[in-house]
Amino acid sequence: MSLRLQVGAATDVGQVRDHNEDDYLVDDDLGLIAVADGMGGHRGGEVASAAALEALRVAFVAGAPIDEAVIAANDAVHEQSVADPNLRGMGTTLTAGSFDDEGHVVLGHVGDSRAYLSRDGTFDRVTTDHSLVEELIQAGELTPEEAERDPRRSQITRALGLERGVLVDVIELDLSDGDRLLLCSDGLTTMLSEDAIATFLADEADPTAAAVRLVDAANAAGGVDNITVIVIDVVDDDAGGVDSVDVDAPADEVIPVPSGDEPTQLVEPAKPRRRWFGLRR
Repeated sequence: MSLRLQVGAATDVGQVRDHNEDDYLVDDDLGLIAVADGMGGHRGGEVASAAALEALRVAFVAGAPIDEAVIAANDAVHEQSVADPNLRGMGTTLTAGSFDDEGHVVLGHVGDSRAYLSRDGTFDRVTTDHSLVEELIQAGELTPEEAERDPRRSQITRALGLERGVLVDVIELDLSDGDRLLLCSDGLTTMLSEDAIATFLADEADPTAAAVRLVDAANAAGGVDNITVIVIDVVDDDAGGVDSVDVDAPADEVIPVPSGDEPTQLVEPAKPRRRWFGLRR
């Protein structure tokens, strides 16, 4: 059995920011899909996310596995930051997946962008946020419900570009016909609850329309950050490959869901951060 991906993507600046520091990649030929959420002030965030995605693609084309490709993306952002004083300190999250036509996906993840898997009526997060509140949840100092309302939830503890080398979470999944994978920046998850996101995905069969509706809903809820959504459907199809559609502006439909939060900030982790100086360029 050969599996095909149907991909829909949408991105929007949101209701508060004046420029979009998010970026995403859908490469049909490589089966490579990624979301990056940049940070670093004027220009820095946009440059960081774009540089990370380009370096990720180049490394992947050269044969690097996903974790090494993410490390190469980290080093490219760091080198550009060091070389240009106007970009000093910029960084980005990155959640990237490589897919084959047998349904195997390997995710490389750094930061608080997320990947979710929708399967047979369940909706599960498959990445772990590198954030202060996530560490406090793991330490038993916050409940997940408290974390959703905690003002520190936008503070992340790991990002690309801050130093040479980075520790990359690697997650492997075997996908089946009918599965739906969601990659998104935190501009979605700080505006909408996971239950609301799951409902939108269940209600909209078309992946592009689902991505647009999620962006619309995040904007209607306040849109305090840039919002990027990629919806990936797994289809049994002997043709193989990736069908992709991207959208740079949301549709007219607006579905209000109340929420709110602050833009992403980088903070020191609550516990000592592990450092992995793996691939160097």
